[in-house]
Amino acid sequence: MPASASAAEQRGLAGNGSDFARLSQRIAAAGLMRRRPGYYTARIGLVVALYAAGWGAFFLLGDSWGQLAVAAFLAFVFGQVALLAHDLAHRQIFGRRRPSEIMGRLFGNLGVGMSYGWWMNKHTRHHANPNHEDLDPDVAPDILVWSTDQARASRGVARVIGGHQALLFFPLLTLEGFNLHVSSLRALRAPYMKKRALEGALLLLHIAGLLSALFLVLSPGKALAFLALNQCLFGVYLGCTFAPNHKGMPTFAGDERPDFLRRQVLTSRNVRGGRLTDVMLGGLNYQIEHHLFPSMPTPHLRRARTVVRQYCAEIGVAYHETGLIRSYREALVHLHRVGEPIRRQRRAR
Repeated sequence: MPASASAAEQRGLAGNGSDFARLSQRIAAAGLMRRRPGYYTARIGLVVALYAAGWGAFFLLGDSWGQLAVAAFLAFVFGQVALLAHDLAHRQIFGRRRPSEIMGRLFGNLGVGMSYGWWMNKHTRHHANPNHEDLDPDVAPDILVWSTDQARASRGVARVIGGHQALLFFPLLTLEGFNLHVSSLRALRAPYMKKRALEGALLLLHIAGLLSALFLVLSPGKALAFLALNQCLFGVYLGCTFAPNHKGMPTFAGDERPDFLRRQVLTSRNVRGGRLTDVMLGGLNYQIEHHLFPSMPTPHLRRARTVVRQYCAEIGVAYHETGLIRSYREALVHLHRVGEPIRRQRRAR
C-alpha cells in the first residue's frame, strides 16, 4: 500500500508517543479515517458516465475536426480516471487489497493506459521519502534537475535543458502522457511487477482500442491530431495536478531523514481553493494531509487540514500553503534557481 511510512512504521509511530502519534489520535477522534462508500460510489459513477459520454460523442460526431473538442474533454476525463486510480492504490476506497487492485488495474491500465503496478512501486517510494534526492524517484535527475548538486553533476538531456528548465517545464508536460505509456510498458519487465501478463494485456487492450477507434472513425490526419491533442493535454493536466505538491519545497539528501511527521509536512505544499480546486486536483491540493494519512478518503482531507495546521502551529513545524498560481510560480522559481550552475558553466566557456 503506498503510504508515507510502511505499515509497521506507522504502527510504531502511533504507539510510541511521537508527534505523529498525538496527531493521529486527534484525526481518529474526529472520525476522519472512516470510509466514504457513498462519496466514492457517486464519484466513480460520474467519472464512468463522463468517460462513456466522451466516447459516445466521438462515435456520433464522426470524421470531423470538431473531434478536437472531444479530445480535449477526454483528456480531462482521463485525468479524473487517473486520480481515481491514485485513490484506489492508497486504499482510500476499499480496505482490502484485492478489490483495490482489480479496480486500480481497470481504471489505470485499461482506462488510461498507465500501469497500476509500475505506478504503485514508484509512488510508494515517493511517499516513504518525499523530496529525498537519493530515495524519491520523483526528484531523480532524469530530464529535470531538482537541486544545485544535481545540476553540477548533470549529464545528457538534463544538462542540455537544465539551464532553462523553468521555461521548458510546461512545454515538457505535453510529453508526460506519452511518457506514462512508455514507462508502463517498460516496467512489464521489472522484477517487482506482479501479474505482468494481466497488466500487459490490459495496457495493450487500451492502446489497441484507442488507435482502432481513432483510425476507423477519423481520417489519418484527424486521427493523429486527436491523439496528439488528447495525450498532450492529458500530460499537462496530470503535471499541473502534481507539480504544486512538492516542487520547490525543501529537499533532503544522504543521511538527512527527519522524523516521520516533519519528513512529510516540510516537503509538501498545500494549495488553497474551493470545491472546484478540490475537484480539479482530486484532493491532492491537501498534500500535507494526504502524505500524513494516505489512506484517508479524499472528502475528509479538507476537514483534516484544520486539525493538522493547528497541530503544526502548536509544535512549531512550518506548514506551507499558498494559492494555485503562486504554487506554480514557486516551483518555476525553484527550477530556475537550481539550474544556475549549468548556466554559469556555459557562460564561463
